[in-house]
Amino acid sequence: MSTHVSNGGSPAFYTVAEAAELLRVNPATLYRAIREDAFPAVRIRSRYVVPAAALEQLVAEVAASGGCVDPARLIAERRTARELDARLGGEAR
Repeated sequence: MSTHVSNGGSPAFYTVAEAAELLRVNPATLYRAIREDAFPAVRIRSRYVVPAAALEQLVAEVAASGGCVDPARLIAERRTARELDARLGGEAR
């Protein structure tokens, strides 16, 4: 797994290949979702890494809902909230 380690001994970031393996999807599918801004990732030059916290949040959302979770919907909601916050000058919080 990843060599980037957080304080708890777990990786703070996963490579796209590692995250895809954890999610049981093809890495190309995950890359496509990332490029479409439908899945969270950090871009460092030409490379993407997936925050472990994003995967943990996805798992928590699935467990809480008891159903199918659409990461693209979650990202769109966060993007909308960020845009609203930016337009209101940070007053939306």
